[in-house]
Amino acid sequence: MISSVQNVSNLSMTRALGAVDTENSASSSAATMPGTAGATNGLSFASVMGNMATDAVNSLKGAESMSFAGIKGTATTREVVDSMLQAEQTLQTAIAIRDKVVSAFLDVTKMQM
Repeated sequence: MISSVQNVSNLSMTRALGAVDTENSASSSAATMPGTAGATNGLSFASVMGNMATDAVNSLKGAESMSFAGIKGTATTREVVDSMLQAEQTLQTAIAIRDKVVSAFLDVTKMQM
């Protein structure tokens, strides 16, 4: 079911954002803002979002396989419920991020030039 989502990095928007050179700006922002782990590692925003999306898909796939294991009787009810709750939380987080991105996009399109 979920296996149709194979590779999030194939998105053209992600590739376009990843091509932006942020090495100089990342090092200057890391010095001014403590706790920016992504900036110190040289990760771009697009790669962080791609990794989060990949982790979300893996979480959903894990919940799916755990539910099949529960049907087969090889997993306990507790394990199935835990994986399903984790998948639900991952899905709710993804929905919240999507809503924020859409809201930000609509705000940008409403700006006057």
